[in-house]
Amino acid sequence: MTSLPYHGLRLLTVHAHPDDESSKGAATSAKYASLGARVLIASMTGGEAGDILNPALLQSPKATRDIAGLRREEMATAAAALGAEHVWVGHVDSGLPDGDFDNQTPPGCFYRVPDEVAMLPLVHIIRTFRPQVVTTYDELGGYPHPDHIKNHAVTMAAVDVAGDPDRYPELGEPWRVEKVYYNQDLSAKKWVTIHEKMTEAGLESPFADHIEDFKKRDAQRVNWLSTRIDCGEFFASRDRALLSHATQIDPEGGFFSASRKAARTYWPTEEFELAIDNTGRTPLTPGVDFQETDLFASVTMDDGRKVPAQGMLPAAPDNDDEGAAGESA
Repeated sequence: MTSLPYHGLRLLTVHAHPDDESSKGAATSAKYASLGARVLIASMTGGEAGDILNPALLQSPKATRDIAGLRREEMATAAAALGAEHVWVGHVDSGLPDGDFDNQTPPGCFYRVPDEVAMLPLVHIIRTFRPQVVTTYDELGGYPHPDHIKNHAVTMAAVDVAGDPDRYPELGEPWRVEKVYYNQDLSAKKWVTIHEKMTEAGLESPFADHIEDFKKRDAQRVNWLSTRIDCGEFFASRDRALLSHATQIDPEGGFFSASRKAARTYWPTEEFELAIDNTGRTPLTPGVDFQETDLFASVTMDDGRKVPAQGMLPAAPDNDDEGAAGESA
């Protein structure tokens, strides 16, 4: 029997909390898993500090008594929906304070653990799983949550150390990750474009009240959408995974249903920003969007073969009226 095309390739997605894996890059994870790649989700924290955001569960004894335990069950269901493996890194949710993260997050939480210490379990995971590709968040966390910002710093430190044979040999044989990407599902470009297309079509946009926030965030950091994955056929798997996190998602919530429907219609792809490229290929042009259609493009398989430079996935559809390929960010 012929093996699936991505057999032998491994993707590690590193996330701050259970549910993040289902809202950032989830359809991409499901697609690669369906094509034979091993996809491992690493959750940095258990989401212990999360609130119950689904009104239907506000009176649930289990949710109010043991939200940490319930979120572990939700995570197992979500991973199964994506066809992915899962591991808990073991840190404690920092919560989301209104003010200074350094002073208002609790002692011992993920945000407070020094990077050099917080990275150690992730170094072991990388050396054991041996991913060619790792995804995480950019230095601003995608949005200003202390655990998301910390997730970036710890992941990048772990990737660097994992390939160094002189550091922490007790954590496993060294492994050099070939490519690291930042999830950019929350890019202002994406949601502003969807909003504009809905408005032009005479439709009510669910993003109207959020446009200024998107633009302010984009002003802090212009995201480079270097890589676009055509994965609309796995949006249903993504939605099942996200709805598995019932404590966090209100399925009747207008924003959830409207935003997912809008993305399916106007933007059936997921975007990533290339942060590290150790493949030895000709570098991508910085700042030019949509140059890749496959996270595994140019990586080396276990048997020494190279994935083609153009990748093995079909080109993503053009979702931008001005043309996707070659557009400057």
